[in-house]
Amino acid sequence: MMAFFRRWVLHNFWLKVVSLMLATGLWLAISPDQEPAEVAVHVPIEFQHVPPHLEISSATIPEAQIRVRGPDSLIRQLQPTDIHAELDLKDVKPGERTFDLTGQQIRHQRDLHVVQVVPGQVHLSFDTRLTRDVEIRPNLTGTLAAGEKIARVLVDPDRITITGPQHHVERVDVATTDPIDASGTRTESTFVTNVYIPDVLVQVVNPTPIRVTVIMNTAASGH
Repeated sequence: MMAFFRRWVLHNFWLKVVSLMLATGLWLAISPDQEPAEVAVHVPIEFQHVPPHLEISSATIPEAQIRVRGPDSLIRQLQPTDIHAELDLKDVKPGERTFDLTGQQIRHQRDLHVVQVVPGQVHLSFDTRLTRDVEIRPNLTGTLAAGEKIARVLVDPDRITITGPQHHVERVDVATTDPIDASGTRTESTFVTNVYIPDVLVQVVNPTPIRVTVIMNTAASGH
C-alpha cells in the first residue's frame, strides 16, 4: 500500500500540484460566468459643457442604443445607469451641427467593450437663449345664464416670464391659462389655474398658480 502511495501520489508531487492549479485556473477562465456575452442598452444622451447662453432648439433628441460585450456575469448585472453616452458642447454656436457618436463618447465599466452605437450621428439645432415677459390671457369656457354678462376679468399675476430658444420665444405673443368653466357665475367667482405655453421648447420661469377672478355685470344680474 505504501509503495502504491509513493509511486502514484508522492512521485512528482509538486509537479502534480502545479498541474492541478493550472487546470483549475483554466476551468475558471472558460467557466460560463466568464464567457463573453452581449447586450443592448438604451440610454439618454448627456450633454457636457453647454454654453450658458445657448439652448438646444431641436424638438426631439434621440436616445442612444449601446451594444456592449463583456463577461457574462458582468453583463447580467449591468444597469442602464452604468453606461453614459456623452457629447461635449463647449464650442457650439447658434445654428445646426452634426456630432459623431462613437465608442469614444461612451463611458462604461473597464471590462466592457462597445460593439455598436446607434445612431452613429446626432444632428442638433442650437439657438441663443431669450427670456422675456408675456401677457397671460384667461381661457374662459362655459355657458352663462340668460341675461348674464361678464363685466371684468382680473388675472393675478397678469404676466409671466418665459425662456427658451430665441426664435421660439419670439413667436409666443401671449400665454393662456387652462380652460376655466365660468358656468353658473352670478356675481363674482375666483378660479385658480395654471398657465399653458403650447411650444414644448419654451419654459415658464418660476411657475406659479394663476388666480382668475370673473366679475359679472351686476346691472344685468338684477333683472
